[in-house]
Amino acid sequence: MGEGQVLVLSGRHCLLGWLVAIVARQMLLGLKVIVVPCEDISISGNFYRNKLKYLAFLHKPRNTNPPCGPYHFRAPKQIFGWTTSQGQAALDCLKVLDGIPPPYDKKKQVVVLAALKVVCLKPT
Repeated sequence: MGEGQVLVLSGRHCLLGWLVAIVARQMLLGLKVIVVPCEDISISGNFYRNKLKYLAFLHKPRNTNPPCGPYHFRAPKQIFGWTTSQGQAALDCLKVLDGIPPPYDKKKQVVVLAALKVVCLKPT
Protein backbone atom coordinates (compact mmCIF):
# COMPACT_ATOMS: atom_id res chain seq x y z
CA MET A 1 0.00 0.00 0.00
CA GLY A 2 1.24 3.46 -0.82
CA GLU A 3 1.24 6.56 1.29
CA GLY A 4 -2.04 8.40 1.86
CA GLN A 5 -4.23 5.32 1.55
CA VAL A 6 -6.90 4.62 4.16
CA LEU A 7 -6.85 1.30 6.01
CA VAL A 8 -10.06 0.41 7.88
CA LEU A 9 -9.29 -2.23 10.52
CA SER A 10 -11.85 -4.28 12.40
CA GLY A 11 -11.20 -4.26 16.14
CA ARG A 12 -13.73 -7.01 16.78
CA HIS A 13 -12.31 -9.93 18.84
CA CYS A 14 -8.74 -8.55 18.72
CA LEU A 15 -6.29 -8.28 21.61
CA LEU A 16 -5.27 -4.75 22.48
CA GLY A 17 -1.48 -5.10 22.55
CA TRP A 18 -1.21 -7.08 19.34
CA LEU A 19 -3.52 -4.73 17.46
CA VAL A 20 -1.70 -1.62 18.71
CA ALA A 21 1.66 -2.95 17.52
CA ILE A 22 0.33 -3.51 14.00
CA VAL A 23 -1.50 -0.16 13.91
CA ALA A 24 1.59 1.75 15.07
CA ARG A 25 3.72 0.13 12.38
CA GLN A 26 1.23 1.02 9.64
CA MET A 27 0.97 4.60 10.89
CA LEU A 28 4.74 5.06 10.85
CA LEU A 29 4.72 3.83 7.26
CA GLY A 30 2.35 6.69 6.39
CA LEU A 31 -1.01 4.92 6.09
CA LYS A 32 -4.16 6.48 7.52
CA VAL A 33 -5.56 3.89 9.95
CA ILE A 34 -9.17 3.78 11.16
CA VAL A 35 -10.12 1.19 13.81
CA VAL A 36 -13.84 0.33 14.09
CA PRO A 37 -15.52 -0.75 16.43
CA CYS A 38 -13.13 -0.03 19.29
CA GLU A 39 -15.49 -1.21 22.05
CA ASP A 40 -15.04 -4.83 20.91
CA ILE A 41 -11.26 -4.84 21.47
CA SER A 42 -10.31 -7.32 24.23
CA ILE A 43 -7.68 -7.27 26.95
CA SER A 44 -6.40 -10.70 27.98
CA GLY A 45 -6.22 -11.78 31.60
CA ASN A 46 -8.36 -11.46 34.67
CA PHE A 47 -10.42 -8.27 34.91
CA TYR A 48 -9.52 -7.72 38.56
CA ARG A 49 -5.79 -8.06 37.90
CA ASN A 50 -5.94 -5.68 34.93
CA LYS A 51 -7.83 -3.19 37.08
CA LEU A 52 -5.18 -3.39 39.81
CA LYS A 53 -2.39 -2.88 37.26
CA TYR A 54 -4.13 0.17 35.81
CA LEU A 55 -4.77 1.71 39.24
CA ALA A 56 -1.14 1.12 40.23
CA PHE A 57 -0.12 2.88 37.02
CA LEU A 58 -2.33 5.88 37.80
CA HIS A 59 -1.14 6.29 41.39
CA LYS A 60 2.64 6.28 41.07
CA PRO A 61 3.71 8.39 44.05
CA ARG A 62 6.46 10.92 44.28
CA ASN A 63 9.01 10.71 47.12
CA THR A 64 8.79 14.24 48.48
CA ASN A 65 5.06 14.96 48.52
CA PRO A 66 2.87 12.16 47.08
CA PRO A 67 -0.45 14.08 46.98
CA CYS A 68 1.10 16.62 44.62
CA GLY A 69 1.44 14.08 41.86
CA PRO A 70 2.59 13.29 39.28
CA TYR A 71 -0.67 11.96 37.93
CA HIS A 72 -0.22 9.51 35.07
CA PHE A 73 -2.96 9.24 32.51
CA ARG A 74 -2.95 7.25 29.31
CA ALA A 75 -3.42 9.43 26.30
CA PRO A 76 -2.43 8.95 22.66
CA LYS A 77 -0.30 12.09 22.78
CA GLN A 78 1.88 10.40 25.42
CA ILE A 79 2.07 7.03 23.68
CA PHE A 80 3.42 8.44 20.41
CA GLY A 81 6.34 10.83 20.21
CA TRP A 82 4.16 13.77 19.24
CA THR A 83 6.93 16.32 19.79
CA THR A 84 8.79 15.06 16.74
CA SER A 85 7.49 15.73 13.26
CA GLN A 86 7.38 12.00 12.46
CA GLY A 87 5.38 11.21 15.60
CA GLN A 88 2.93 14.04 15.03
CA ALA A 89 2.39 12.95 11.43
CA ALA A 90 1.79 9.38 12.62
CA LEU A 91 -0.69 10.51 15.27
CA ASP A 92 -2.64 12.51 12.70
CA CYS A 93 -3.11 9.29 10.70
CA LEU A 94 -5.11 7.52 13.45
CA LYS A 95 -8.87 7.42 14.04
CA VAL A 96 -10.49 5.11 16.58
CA LEU A 97 -14.29 5.07 16.52
CA ASP A 98 -17.08 3.58 18.63
CA GLY A 99 -19.41 1.51 16.52
CA ILE A 100 -19.32 1.73 12.75
CA PRO A 101 -20.41 5.21 11.62
CA PRO A 102 -22.01 5.71 8.18
CA PRO A 103 -19.00 6.59 6.05
CA TYR A 104 -17.20 3.40 7.14
CA ASP A 105 -20.06 0.89 7.23
CA LYS A 106 -19.90 0.46 3.45
CA LYS A 107 -16.10 0.16 3.28
CA LYS A 108 -14.30 -3.15 3.50
CA GLN A 109 -12.84 -3.80 6.95
CA VAL A 110 -9.54 -5.61 7.19
CA VAL A 111 -9.32 -8.25 9.91
CA VAL A 112 -5.87 -8.52 11.51
CA LEU A 113 -5.38 -12.27 11.84
CA ALA A 114 -2.26 -11.95 13.99
CA ALA A 115 -4.21 -9.96 16.61
CA LEU A 116 -7.27 -12.21 16.90
CA LYS A 117 -8.01 -13.50 20.38
CA VAL A 118 -8.39 -17.12 19.27
CA VAL A 119 -4.98 -17.06 17.56
CA CYS A 120 -3.00 -15.25 20.28
CA LEU A 121 -4.25 -17.00 23.41
CA LYS A 122 -3.25 -20.54 24.17
CA PRO A 123 -6.16 -22.93 24.73
CA THR A 124 -6.55 -24.11 28.29
